[in-house]
Amino acid sequence: MDLESHQFITFFEAEQAAQLCEIAIVEKYPNQTVIFEEGARSDCLYLLLEGRVEFRKKIGPNQYRKLTTAFPNAFFGELGIIDGQPRSAQAIADGYALLGRVPEEGFMKVLDGARSSVITKLCSYMVQRLRDTTEEYIQQQLHKEKMVLMGEMLNTVIHDFKSPLSSINLASSMLKEQHPDEETEEWCDLIQAQTRRMAAMAEDFLEFARGSAVLNPKPVNLSSALQRFEKLNLVYFQEAQAKVEIECPPDLVLKIDEGKLLRVLQNLVGNAVDAFNGRPGRIEILVTQQEQGVEIEISDNGPGIPLEIQDRLFESFVTHGKPQGTGLGTAIAKSIVDAHGGKILFDSVPGQGTTFYIYLPLNLVSLEDPEAVHS
Repeated sequence: MDLESHQFITFFEAEQAAQLCEIAIVEKYPNQTVIFEEGARSDCLYLLLEGRVEFRKKIGPNQYRKLTTAFPNAFFGELGIIDGQPRSAQAIADGYALLGRVPEEGFMKVLDGARSSVITKLCSYMVQRLRDTTEEYIQQQLHKEKMVLMGEMLNTVIHDFKSPLSSINLASSMLKEQHPDEETEEWCDLIQAQTRRMAAMAEDFLEFARGSAVLNPKPVNLSSALQRFEKLNLVYFQEAQAKVEIECPPDLVLKIDEGKLLRVLQNLVGNAVDAFNGRPGRIEILVTQQEQGVEIEISDNGPGIPLEIQDRLFESFVTHGKPQGTGLGTAIAKSIVDAHGGKILFDSVPGQGTTFYIYLPLNLVSLEDPEAVHS
């Protein structure tokens, strides 16, 4: 989008629009670049030409709460100029942002000479935006209340889990000691691994309810981790008639929280298996190393994600066609990927299948100390 076609410019008559385009300074802001801080002086307004801008309030040291997101053709920062107040929130580029920056002095001169009809259009837009922001904030508060209730419930569940899980671990350990043959040891190890997994999954839910994923990153051989994932789910895949194929470079080492990243795969692969609905299906996990990082591609030949939920797929409590679903799997997956500094995207065609793309930043670990690598 160019300056001339931006909706803010079109509010004005031709002469004034030309003046605004002349004084506007077009600048590109890379991902996570702060455009202005909360409390800063309001010295210009911004026209968003490309990309996205996120607005957030500081709630603690290095902690922020998202308020809303602006998309191309939006403008912001004009309220501070009009009422002379400091910025009410931080603005930061989300991905990247191409902005037209209009200085305060030039904007006020143009506004002083504008007709009343132009002022009316601007006021109408600003009022509507305030209404939309208020509605979004209300929805965020309702979501927060839901998460608080879920956190309280999960605390109780985790407490109640500890006793039976400890009993299962103790029983499997005793069986392993009494029957030290290879097959029994293998099944007992699997039982203990699954109980640890159940406890970790409950903790993940609790962390998500609190609003953050706590990572314990270590150097991990990704190929070996995916083999462990396949082994833990082997019986599940066989019963569901799901054929799972994994392809990963054998020497690819990442500094990640293995348990949490495998939980991401569990949620996405589990959703694919559920979508097969008892019919045979195929799931492929392909890992490739790229110049800027690593891509994990998870594709299936299932029915695809319904169009009506695709725009909200990573939001909490969004589910479709799963009577037992919580609607939290993809939301938790996104929170874990975000905590690793990565991105998660998807492409889905109803009736043809779905592919998720997980991008992790280039934090590959050297193999100078092989003993440090979890393989």
